Amino acid sequence: MNTYGLIGKNIDYSFSRNYFNNKFNNEHILNSQYINFDIDNLSKLNNIFKQNNKGYNVTIPYKKEIIPYLDALDIHSKKIGAVNTIQIKNGQKIGFNTDWIGFKKSLEPLLKTHHTQALILGTGGSSKAVAYALKQLQITYKTVSRTKGDFVYNQLNQKILSEYLLIINCTPLGTFPVVDVAPEIPYNFITKNHLAYDLIYNPAETLFLKNCREKGAVSKNGLEMLEIQAEESWKLWNR
Repeated sequence: MNTYGLIGKNIDYSFSRNYFNNKFNNEHILNSQYINFDIDNLSKLNNIFKQNNKGYNVTIPYKKEIIPYLDALDIHSKKIGAVNTIQIKNGQKIGFNTDWIGFKKSLEPLLKTHHTQALILGTGGSSKAVAYALKQLQITYKTVSRTKGDFVYNQLNQKILSEYLLIINCTPLGTFPVVDVAPEIPYNFITKNHLAYDLIYNPAETLFLKNCREKGAVSKNGLEMLEIQAEESWKLWNR
């Protein structure tokens, strides 16, 4: 049995497990399974790596913390400083980041000429991949967080939001089951020129996206990003 899996914490909701097991079934990929490795700390990694599995995805909260446990990083994950895919090759555990590819490819069709500056909400591992993709797209950005971003939330005002017309939520705020919360930005300054992107996919429309859509903004959730990054992971495991 070829076993692939997701390394993370509290990941019963996992997109990846359902996605890949459906893929195996629909595409008649035999003797393959995708399971969750739900661990409360990384000291349990060695037991997972001993199992001779074929490849891994990595999710919250380990995208940055897992790096010292790997043998090598590709150029993109090294620059990003976060890993979401592990390829096993000749006994070596090699870290990759396919999040940035998924984000870039899913965002590009929505971009207009005025989307030249972006606000990234959150500073976790996923925000690093988003920032990297924005650099490839030559979109300048600032980060927003409660404490350590370029802006803190209460600094955001009409002037800033009139300049930064692309807003990406990289925080977990609004994820099922706690769906009645959203990043505290001044939504009254959102306009039809804004593009709002949320990495969350469950629910399909977060409160963040709803608030932006009701002000006329174009909105998109993270489902297509996840699908693209999953397929990129699959290519890495099988090349």
